[in-house]
Amino acid sequence: MSKVHAITQSPEDIVSALGVEAKKAAATLVQTPTDTINNVLTGLADALRQNAEAILSENQKDLDSARERGLTDAMIDRLALDEQRIEGMAQSVETVRQLDDPTEKILWEENRPNGLKIQRISCPIGVFGMIYESRPNVTIDASILCLKSHNAVILRGGSESLHSSLALHKIIQNTLESFNLPKACVSMIPTSDRAAVGAMLRAAEYIDVMIPRGGHGLIERVMNEARMPVFGHLDGLCHVYVDKSADTDIAKNVTLNAKMRRTGICGAMETLLLDENLDKTIATDILANIIDSGCDIVGDTTVQTLDNRIKPATSDDWTTEYLDAKLSCRMVSNIEEAVTHINEKGSHHTDCIIAQDNRAVAYFQKNVDSGIVMHNASTQFADGGEFGMGAEIGIATGKMHARGPVGLQQLCTYKYLVHGTGQTRA
Repeated sequence: MSKVHAITQSPEDIVSALGVEAKKAAATLVQTPTDTINNVLTGLADALRQNAEAILSENQKDLDSARERGLTDAMIDRLALDEQRIEGMAQSVETVRQLDDPTEKILWEENRPNGLKIQRISCPIGVFGMIYESRPNVTIDASILCLKSHNAVILRGGSESLHSSLALHKIIQNTLESFNLPKACVSMIPTSDRAAVGAMLRAAEYIDVMIPRGGHGLIERVMNEARMPVFGHLDGLCHVYVDKSADTDIAKNVTLNAKMRRTGICGAMETLLLDENLDKTIATDILANIIDSGCDIVGDTTVQTLDNRIKPATSDDWTTEYLDAKLSCRMVSNIEEAVTHINEKGSHHTDCIIAQDNRAVAYFQKNVDSGIVMHNASTQFADGGEFGMGAEIGIATGKMHARGPVGLQQLCTYKYLVHGTGQTRA
């Protein structure tokens, strides 16, 4: 068992102990003034900058271990921190600090004929569980969003980033303590023992909602085994449909960016659908533009005739999230067929139509069953920061409560306040 410190407790006992304290901390956070939370976040941003050297020292341990284990360059890049990335984390903290407190907002109210006044009010959910891989900055993102929304959180970072995550967690807890808030507002599983994940997923008496962030295997396990609700997405199989009414420049620029800006993120385009009535020269230019940028394309027989560099697609390609410089492309007869393909083959994450025809746009946006549906914009905008949320804790594709980017408002639930003057029901 790989550990940073000698851990004598079982994973179940560790999670149980953290859970008890997290519930108490959540009750404290409900009563904590917004100004206090904001002061904590200001202090945290300062502490990150002041402790950059110590953070980088711990991160180097993770990087050395990653190279010894033969992790890919892409994985090492996600794991690596430098002064610029630490400054980016500090700036994220300051951005979230400036956002409005999402709790105690009146979401709806009704004055009844019998004199009752009923209000639906936003409030914290309670305790979140956050299981994530690779990126140590998630330690900060998850913590600040939970704190700003008055929720406690129990973190479990990946084994490959454990030194970095624990160093960041120590800074968070020291900051909380300096403002007289319980350290248990942000807890972290201190071991890389994989059994700790299972213990968290069974801890429904302590954890109200679980949020996974990482690869397919992790998210699939969380969704299958969690005994509490889950905010998450299994895949990011995003589509772009180019309608016959598309503007040529928009189509070329958006499809290229959607695929090639960053191929390894969940908002990257994985399947391109082309309207068979789209001008063939435009279709050919779109495909050549992507291929010339270094992307491999597989397609159906019609698409293959447009460029001899396109290889045949298999049935599996239409349900594959490549996370690489590879793309599947299909010719569809109309917008209805495009929507059917997306709803049947996609992951309900982010899908886009490129079109100038407002009727086509309206049909697409109404009928595509995804958390994010875009028009004439790159799918790589599927990000809470780009949506003006300050930061996000992930993208959710479920239909209950949170859907799309999970930011501050999505970390809240609501309750009904009923004000009376002595009414009784007949």
